[in-house]
Amino acid sequence: MLRPVSLVPATLAVGFLALCGLTRTDAQTAVPAASTHRLTQRRADLEQRLQRLVGMAETGQYDKGVSPEIVRVETTYIQRRLKEGDFRVGDRILLVVEDPEPPATGAGTPAVKSSEQQLSDTFTVGSAQELTLPVVGVVSLRGVLRTELEPRLTEEIARYIRDPVVHARALVSLALTGELARPGYYSVPVDAVIPAVLMAAGGTTHDTKLNKLKIQRNGKTIWEGDALRQAMAAGSTVDDLELHPGDAIMVPRGGSISGLYGPAQLVAVLLGIPVTIYTLTRILH
Repeated sequence: MLRPVSLVPATLAVGFLALCGLTRTDAQTAVPAASTHRLTQRRADLEQRLQRLVGMAETGQYDKGVSPEIVRVETTYIQRRLKEGDFRVGDRILLVVEDPEPPATGAGTPAVKSSEQQLSDTFTVGSAQELTLPVVGVVSLRGVLRTELEPRLTEEIARYIRDPVVHARALVSLALTGELARPGYYSVPVDAVIPAVLMAAGGTTHDTKLNKLKIQRNGKTIWEGDALRQAMAAGSTVDDLELHPGDAIMVPRGGSISGLYGPAQLVAVLLGIPVTIYTLTRILH
């Protein structure tokens, strides 16, 4: 049974930030646009790619392995990102602002949070693609790419704090259900691979049928079967699969495990995935 909302604590989320995914190649195109243009690319890279796609469409001369349909899908995808940005309603942002001089608290003196401490927390993207931050107020993320998040927040925070050192990380809240050690709702990094997401919930139980794993949105299955298995084998991330806040990863009960990973293999899979260590200052409360 799914437990009540149980978001990953801030300190656990920081540790989980080390688990990142692999970039898929153009040949592994379950999600062509997302796989070719990871959300780690800069605006200039996307604009350059868009220009090339438009050129192919206009001349009718396509790169090897690239069809007119892929060009159309990727063009629409990049245009949308450049206009609307990468942040959806309900996304979570893990924010840390380094505090160079933590306030001293003597005996009997009430602790007063500094501006940096107040800003070091997780925040939810609102209905207008905005963040409401202590001290700073409302910050719009419309049109902001993942790679522009830290510069954007640094610019806004610098209006109130001199020379701030800002670290920001995008998280997505997902429901993890079924045969897991700790099913519930978790805020996970957008560049986490699916095995890492399952490990965040304590991993699978021994009564698991992972070849029947599926992902649902509003009760409708959006990933399952061969497509999901191939995406996972390719190291697809939460972003690659274009998962939204509230999507559910369902691990069904079953007999023998075949066709994907058994519980013990999840750890081995993670150990075989290159990771980027992303160090953040521990969030103070």
